[in-house]
Amino acid sequence: MAIVELHRQAAAPVATGVAHAGSVARVNGVALHAPGAPPDVAELRRRACTELLRQQAQRAGLLAAGDEASDDGVPSEAAAAAIEALLERELRVPEPSEEDCRRHHAANPARYASGERLLARHILFAVTPGVDLNALLPRAQELLLKLRCHDPRGADDAAAGPERNGGVDAFAAAAREWSNCPSGAAGGALGWLHAADCAPEFARELFGQQTVGVLPRLVRSRFGLHVVEVLAREPGLARSYETVRGAVAVALRQQAWTTALRQYLGVLAAQAALEGVELDAAETPLVQ
Repeated sequence: MAIVELHRQAAAPVATGVAHAGSVARVNGVALHAPGAPPDVAELRRRACTELLRQQAQRAGLLAAGDEASDDGVPSEAAAAAIEALLERELRVPEPSEEDCRRHHAANPARYASGERLLARHILFAVTPGVDLNALLPRAQELLLKLRCHDPRGADDAAAGPERNGGVDAFAAAAREWSNCPSGAAGGALGWLHAADCAPEFARELFGQQTVGVLPRLVRSRFGLHVVEVLAREPGLARSYETVRGAVAVALRQQAWTTALRQYLGVLAAQAALEGVELDAAETPLVQ
């Protein structure tokens, strides 16, 4: 699995702190960034996890002792290869049983349906270089809470129209005011979407669900933070277990691998000397 995907999947649940301007975050004395240039929370988290794994690869004899961390947090080619080899050796990922696969398929029929589409709109808080995520996140969460309080619809009331609060469409008004997406000018409207129309991380949060209305949490994507409202859903055609057995097995293997990685990072974090970043090993499951 690519090292970039590794960090997207496993770093978020582990790191909870961020270095303040003027201080330098470190893992076992190794700086994670240049003095006076701390990255945002997500990037600091990624760098901390990379450095834990890089140092462990050195201790395991998979990476030369002379390999050094860079100020930009990008590992050397040798380090990236060594981390991949370390994870291949250390992570124990069980093969899903036939019973596990069938149970997962039965519990998630929409996930494996064909042709599902939904009508949605969003408000994008773009995360671009230089944006302070610590300041942006509370603003996005505050707006999400406000819009959910204004949204009387639940999953059982998909027929309700977008107008509320005396005829004022609060979501559209907020999109025009706050969204960094061009769709903001149209009230955040994205139209009818299929999963293939969206970035994978965005699609995972929207499709295969039943919620209609403003989603209960922010959706994070490569573009930033999204407040999303699903206006309508059209279910896809159900596919039998036999036709999607391979996809089900892949999904369960991926879940198990991510769990193992998080647990492994938790073990490394518990043994590390950390400065300027908190890696909460106590709440991290043992290796996903």
